[in-house]
Amino acid sequence: MNNLIKKTVKVKVCGLALHENILEIGRLEPHFMGFIFYRSSQRYIKGLEPQTLEMLSPSILKTGVFVNQSIEEIEKAVRDFKLDAIQLHGNESPQVCDRFLQKGLTVIKAFGVDTHFSFSSTQAYAHYVSCFLFDTKTRSYGGSGLSFDHTLLKSYQGFIPYFLSGGLDERSALNAITLIDDNRLYAIDINSRFETTPGVKNISKVRRLINTINLNAKNDNNELSR
Repeated sequence: MNNLIKKTVKVKVCGLALHENILEIGRLEPHFMGFIFYRSSQRYIKGLEPQTLEMLSPSILKTGVFVNQSIEEIEKAVRDFKLDAIQLHGNESPQVCDRFLQKGLTVIKAFGVDTHFSFSSTQAYAHYVSCFLFDTKTRSYGGSGLSFDHTLLKSYQGFIPYFLSGGLDERSALNAITLIDDNRLYAIDINSRFETTPGVKNISKVRRLINTINLNAKNDNNELSR
């Protein structure tokens, strides 16, 4: 296992919807927090006030998740909620991605992965995004609680770093960090397996995962400094 992978892996907590739960997760200081603006999602942020996100640490990248939504709608959400990043989970074009990249946002383009997925389909986006996100392909757009075969990632030949998503729980998230020997693994994205109800995260589970990852990173730093 390459120590660098453990040391640098980041955590994104996605699908947050309720004020107090958002603030509690924020106190754990994950690297990214995701808020779903897709109305058909059971984790849609209906009624959430922008002021809630303003209370989060500036070190946390506030990420809006969108699915085939208009440029105008995305731009409004970015302005109103002062988003740092956007995650595009639909059929958005490279040109749409680039439009927001040029505005200084972190742009994450998501792809659903199964045994029929061709990683060559990511090539068109390579110069127009910050990161990819590889999730389990389902009829819905994320939050399914289902995982995909991580050995499929061996077929990814690109240079863009990626988030790993799709049914990760505490054990499988840590196993993925340990077993996927790939410097391009930038972050893990956790959602439904860390919930008490849709949109509400289990604080203890998230805290335990973040603490374990941080401890591993600290130990790796100590090893590298010897």
